[in-house]
Amino acid sequence: MKTLIRNGRVVTAVDDYIADIFIDGETVTTIGKMLDAEADVVIDASGKIVIPGGIDPHTHMELPFGGTQSSDDFFTGTRAAAFGGTTTIIDFAVQYKGESMIEAVDNWHAKAEGKCAIDYGFHLITTDFEDHHTEQMYTVMDEGITSFKLFMAYPGVFLVDDATIFRAMSAAGQRGGLICMHAENGIVINEIIKRFIADGRTAPKYHALSRPTIAEAEGVHRAIAIAEMAESPVYIVHLSSADALNKVREARDRGIPAFAETCPQYLFRSIDDYGDGWDGAKYVFTPPLREKHNCGELWKGLKMDDLQVISTDHCPFCMKEQKELGRESFDKIPNGAPGVENRMSLIYNGGVVENRISLNRFVELTSTAAAKMFGMFPKKGTIAVGSDADIVIFDPEKEHTFGVESEHMNVDYSTYEGWKVKGKVETVLSRGRVIIENGEHKGKAGDGQFIKRGECVKI
Repeated sequence: MKTLIRNGRVVTAVDDYIADIFIDGETVTTIGKMLDAEADVVIDASGKIVIPGGIDPHTHMELPFGGTQSSDDFFTGTRAAAFGGTTTIIDFAVQYKGESMIEAVDNWHAKAEGKCAIDYGFHLITTDFEDHHTEQMYTVMDEGITSFKLFMAYPGVFLVDDATIFRAMSAAGQRGGLICMHAENGIVINEIIKRFIADGRTAPKYHALSRPTIAEAEGVHRAIAIAEMAESPVYIVHLSSADALNKVREARDRGIPAFAETCPQYLFRSIDDYGDGWDGAKYVFTPPLREKHNCGELWKGLKMDDLQVISTDHCPFCMKEQKELGRESFDKIPNGAPGVENRMSLIYNGGVVENRISLNRFVELTSTAAAKMFGMFPKKGTIAVGSDADIVIFDPEKEHTFGVESEHMNVDYSTYEGWKVKGKVETVLSRGRVIIENGEHKGKAGDGQFIKRGECVKI
């Protein structure tokens, strides 16, 4: 299959120019002006922005959690991602305590195989790591899973102690791997939760009030300190507050290889959205929403490169039957929310249209930086000769409204219901094939390939 995209405004993290793009099979082969080439498919991108497919390095499809399972499977979730202009995700395989790392990876391959509508990779959530696990870690890395997530939260489920974090960081760092940290002081948070419940403070808003920003900042500080002792880089996931951002900024100012992502929910919503009633369960995810002033500080961090990536932490649970497990108390509400479909348009509108970030920085934050951070660049994350033809044709002027009725995530609410934004995905190509066109999915389950990733953090 040969495809020619004509007259588009091609924007990458560093470029901005008008050109034609010729795709032969799965890769970009020629970029130039007024290309004279025969093609099976010709797409007129006049007046449109042509950008690399989005990369969301933080999703949770089919994740067992809180007595249920995230409502998007690897097909519905990746199809929704495609509708939103994302052409690659990195999901999280889980090693449960007592399980080998290799067994955990095999289990998640079995979940995803034959289902994904776009390309995908895995991080490995690591809950059990002694020195003798190093060989397993390196085997997993040789198979293309070069990043590992550890938790300072969720005692009894995912939490690991500082010694485990140090061992994992030391081992990963020696081979070009990267540790992704969920950084909160989960032990203290657990004590606060017990006090709230004992006092009868059980509404959804207390999920946020039980997880203060200082608990996140302490976790971030500790994660960076351990990484420094282990002589390893560290990547903080879903950073949500100015207090935590300041810890990353301080480390980076000292030359420490500390990196961090944030998510749209922390850029646009605030603790006020919980209200006093049950509807606030929509926003029960971890870390929680923060006071409004944090949003501006996070945008500043994105602009100044104190934050490198915008992911979603997409982990949807339906309000009916799933979130309802916590009707009696916030600590029983499954933590998570939908967002993989909204990210690109939401960040374009809130970032570029509202003059918070440049168009090049928009591409960097939603695609290029993740490709570099997690060992996929330049195969992914840019438009260049030899790169995968993961391309989004984006209409910068078209307005549309978010809402559960028009979205494709397998969940019964939208995190941004009724929000009107400027900028809409028009056409999506995944490795040279049109998979989204005129609001329709043209692909099928199993179109996506597992991406064997290389060494991390080449930014």
